[in-house]
Amino acid sequence: MTWDLTIFFKNLDELDKFSKITEEKALKFNQTYNSNLNNLNPDDFLLAIKEYEDIACNLNKIMSYAQLSFAKDTSKGALLAKYEEICTKIEEKMLFFMLEFNQISKEKQDIFIEFCKPYSYYLELSLKNKPHQLSLAEERILLRTSNTGADAFSRLFDESMAKLKFKFEDKELSEEEILSKMFDKDREIRKKAALSLSDTLGKNQHLLTFIYNMIKTDLKNECELRNYEFPETPRHQSNQIDKLSVDSLIKVTEENFDLVSKFYNKKREILSYEKLYDYDRYAPLDDDAKFDFKEAKDIVLKAFTDFSPTFGNLAQKAFDENWCDVYPVQNKQSGAFSCSSSADTHPFVLLNYTDKRRDVFTLAHELGHAIHQYLSYQVGLLNSDTPLTTAETASVFCEMLVFEYIKNKTPQNKRMGLLAGKLEDIFSTLYRQINFTTFERKVHAYEGEISSDELNKIWLEESKKMFGDSLVLNDYYKIWWSYIPHFIHSPFYCYAYGYAQLLVLALFGLYKSGKCEDFVRIYTEFLSLGGSKSPKDMVAMFGFDINKEEFWDIGMNEIKKLVDEFIVI
Repeated sequence: MTWDLTIFFKNLDELDKFSKITEEKALKFNQTYNSNLNNLNPDDFLLAIKEYEDIACNLNKIMSYAQLSFAKDTSKGALLAKYEEICTKIEEKMLFFMLEFNQISKEKQDIFIEFCKPYSYYLELSLKNKPHQLSLAEERILLRTSNTGADAFSRLFDESMAKLKFKFEDKELSEEEILSKMFDKDREIRKKAALSLSDTLGKNQHLLTFIYNMIKTDLKNECELRNYEFPETPRHQSNQIDKLSVDSLIKVTEENFDLVSKFYNKKREILSYEKLYDYDRYAPLDDDAKFDFKEAKDIVLKAFTDFSPTFGNLAQKAFDENWCDVYPVQNKQSGAFSCSSSADTHPFVLLNYTDKRRDVFTLAHELGHAIHQYLSYQVGLLNSDTPLTTAETASVFCEMLVFEYIKNKTPQNKRMGLLAGKLEDIFSTLYRQINFTTFERKVHAYEGEISSDELNKIWLEESKKMFGDSLVLNDYYKIWWSYIPHFIHSPFYCYAYGYAQLLVLALFGLYKSGKCEDFVRIYTEFLSLGGSKSPKDMVAMFGFDINKEEFWDIGMNEIKKLVDEFIVI
């Protein structure tokens, strides 16, 4: 149940030879096409972009190996740094290509876009980025220094968090292990876990604040250099949406915070607590059921297969071929993810499985990503880069498949804990991510370096909006912003989870209604398209318009149904 990374390269000598071959290809590509695109005919340009994609695939393979090696063992920072530097130098030789395409005559651009059909959308997106691109010399400097900027502080964050130990009773736990205690049946254990988490984070707050300030400053510099209006604008551009759409999502979500209060007030009654505290959020309402990994695999396979044989077969392939690195170990990166890696290997799923019911849903979530990534291999690397707004769709949809499967197997009178767990997951994926986004907006709008105290203050203010008076947030909760990796790795990433959550709930409602008889085929095609079409056009395949506020209401109504079901159960 661990990755076999020799599927990439048998040893480091093979990796170094591959890197050298890729460097030679990039040099030849540069010598052939640099300052020459305007002289090419359509056939030559198509050949050029295919060569460009081929070299990009090689770089992706090298970096996937290095990043996965580091995720598996964060003490391997030197290996990651070495191949980041190698790939950066190779990328330098390739950097001219899309910059030069954006500068050639519009007539030539139109001809190339029309002729190179498989790459048309990719080329159109590149042209949209033209107002924010710098000169080749400036872009080279930014590329060369990237490994000592935000990327370096992201690595420092990962290494630091992986080394942190959280004292609990007579043990020292990892971040994943201490967080899992928040779901314990015993209230005293949950409280001790919350205090332990806060104590260790507090002792490291200076470092974590400094790292966040460097990320904030790096983004500010990029926006000023590239003339982006807001710190979040680069993220919206990569997500292929606009700020108004995100504002609409935030508005609809915040207008429905009452659903959170309604749920937690009912949960407090069920638990017979006078007050519900932050460490009570995930208190289980049924027996703390254990699911070993074999049980989780069986559930996922059955749920996926019931929906689609294709999904079931790909999940089985993932298990048979060890796509998943399952359990927490020393120096392993915390959290969970699925790395697309390269089409000649397969996606790689990182888990930190602790036998909880929520781990079953995490497995479904990450396998959803893996299936999406695997299906999108067919459109090629340049077209497979899926915007975050749709990248989270398959993962959240697969969570819903598993939830429905377990729910249907659970007697009506025993569904309370399951429903509560699912609603808490939805709240985490929607409401909490919107809180994260409004927190980031305030942080990145802050002039100059921001102090730990100010970060704590903003975090507490934004968090309280979600819970209202239904949950008491203790003073120590104010530092819990400091372990959220998305703030460091991908500023303004988090609203994409909310986007996907409401989109999936709308799609899942359509699927369950039976009104779309061809749903499974359309959905599989939707995922197979990767990033080769705009999110708006892809969602339109189901008859929805993501630019209308009414669209978000469809997903919100599905949440209301689940809350109402929980209230009366």
